[in-house]
Amino acid sequence: MSFQTTIARRVDYDGVGLHSGVMVHLSLMPAPVDAGIVFVRRDLAGGPRIRAAAPHVTSTVRATTLAEGGVRVFTVEHLMSALAAFGIDNCFVEMDAEEPPVADGSALVFFTLLKEAGKVQQEKERREIIIDRVYRIDDGDRFLIAVPYGEGLRVSFTSLNEHALVGTQYRDFILRGDAYEKEIAPARTIAYEGEVDALKKAGLGLGGTLENVIVYNDERWLNALRFPDELVRHKILDLIGDIRLAGFVRGHIIAVKSGHALNTQLAKALYAAFESSAG
Repeated sequence: MSFQTTIARRVDYDGVGLHSGVMVHLSLMPAPVDAGIVFVRRDLAGGPRIRAAAPHVTSTVRATTLAEGGVRVFTVEHLMSALAAFGIDNCFVEMDAEEPPVADGSALVFFTLLKEAGKVQQEKERREIIIDRVYRIDDGDRFLIAVPYGEGLRVSFTSLNEHALVGTQYRDFILRGDAYEKEIAPARTIAYEGEVDALKKAGLGLGGTLENVIVYNDERWLNALRFPDELVRHKILDLIGDIRLAGFVRGHIIAVKSGHALNTQLAKALYAAFESSAG
């Protein structure tokens, strides 16, 4: 039996949003049982709240966006990934803008903040989503499959990229022990240099720099990699964050060329199935 958890104390972090380019102050705060992960927009009158749940996903263009009551937050996947890996059920995420800080483009800063905050067990059992059948989401040559798997969450991800610098990357990862902190959390967002101008014209990536995004062009990487297969590790990081929008999932997720759109489609399917069975 697993019990719900929250963080032991408030922690704060300041930084710029990856896509908005806007400075933001982030506070992670303890929350009561059954609160879930809740984003609080302190920059808006009344501090409206957006619950981090799969039905609230409204966009997956280059990031995962959540909206509730006409208020949104976006690029939540890195923070959600760290919260999932650290095992936090309930947390208030207060922000004075609509996008969390990008930090260094990974989830490591958030995971370190959570370690500083500490974790406390609460007096109510955690409801887990236990995969007991096969779920499949397809989009042409991209797909996600969720199948039963013993204990915890396992992700097997294949990334296929025609660029010679990237190529085919595969990683199989089990979310346990300190593996996430060492092997997944440090993996950063990656971009192709030829796409940067188009992204900025579309109002995306306005806060991106070589300090928080790994960039490659037709000839070389413009900054040093932390891992030879950093791209697929970051894909797993994103997937863990997106799937957390369904709840705590126990199962094996097999992904080929997946991104936020497929990730959140699976999260919505799992969330709906779980809510139906729980009701």
